[in-house]
Formats: sequence, C-alpha cells, structure tokens
Amino acid sequence: MSVSAKICGVTTPEAVRAAVDGGAGFLGFMFFPKSPRNISPEAAARLTSPARAAGVRIVAVAVDPTDGELDVIVGGLRPDLIQLHGKESPARVRQIGQRAGCGVVKVLPVSEASDLAAAQDYEPLVEHLMFESKPPKDADRPGGLGVVFDWTLLEGRRFRRPWFLAGGLNPWNVGEAVAASGAPMVDVSSGVERGPGLKDPALIKAFLDAARRA
Repeated sequence: MSVSAKICGVTTPEAVRAAVDGGAGFLGFMFFPKSPRNISPEAAARLTSPARAAGVRIVAVAVDPTDGELDVIVGGLRPDLIQLHGKESPARVRQIGQRAGCGVVKVLPVSEASDLAAAQDYEPLVEHLMFESKPPKDADRPGGLGVVFDWTLLEGRRFRRPWFLAGGLNPWNVGEAVAASGAPMVDVSSGVERGPGLKDPALIKAFLDAARRA
C-alpha cells in the first residue's frame, strides 16, 4: 500500500520544496528550543506557501506548550494541526485543541506493548495518533533522536484514529517498518538529515519514494 508521509523539522526552502515535490502529505515545524530544528512561527510561516498551495497540511510541533506559547505559534503560523510531543494529559489535549481551533496529533512514546493502552484515552480528542520510540532516560528532548522500537507491537492493532509511525525511520527501513506495523502514515525527521537539523533534499525524496512503494 502507499502510505502518507510527514517530513518533520523543516527549516529551509529547499527542504520544503523537496517535501512538496516528493508528495509529502504533511510538513512539520518544530517549536522547541532544545531541538536543532527549532524555528520561530514567523520564519516557519514564510516557508509554507509552496506547501499550502499543494494541499500539504501544516503541522506545528510543540512540547507541553503553555497557553501563551500556543497563542504565539497559532497566531504566527496558523497550522492545520498541532502535534503534542510532551506529557500532555487528555484534559490538556482537549484544552489545546479548543484553544488552537485546529486538529491535534498526540504523540505516544512506545517501548513495549503495554504503552499502546494510552491510545484509548486520547482517541476521542485527537485527529491523529503518533507512535514514537520512547526516548532514552538521559535524552534532553522527546523525539528526533533516530531511535527505533519494535514495529511488530503495532501489527494487527486497530485504532479509532488514523495513526503515524515514527522513530528512527529513514529511506532504507521505512518499507520494512510499514510492512511490520501496518502503519497508514509515517513520520521522519533525523532520518532525512545529513547532520543535526540539516535536511537533505535528496534523502527527503528517497524517503518519500520509499514510502510511496511501501
């Protein structure tokens, strides 16, 4: 099957163009100071025109944002979706969705089968779920670390919302990951970079081509 792909953590016109030309369904901008992909809402907004014109959905990625931070992001970027990558409770996710006035993607960290149970608390509140590798205990950020989890934990699972597979994906393993998990959508960040935060247009194209064939 052909899966929809999200290119996350873009910061340059070249990366945006590669994602759009390659057929990405989603484009993610990271608003988290500890990330090498951190960007301001105003800078992100200046990059979005080609993506919006092509119907690519714009995603603002945040980690436990305050109301003030959320207002700045939404006011500057006007995203289609807010991706929550922190420890937001279901009640907080509901608040954020209502305040932002757009759909929510909730990221759930996974290392073992029991971690998937959290999905049922968020499914009524979100447009999409995302299953991401649980970060190492000493990590200073929750994602974008290139860490893979056991994709077969998701095999045969059914959820009430369309979901993304994330964590350590790249052009060489995304086909295997989709086959093992049954993921309808995939998300990549560090797997299409030539250095921390430096997106490689050729790797973006290769990833999207591989996702299309998956």
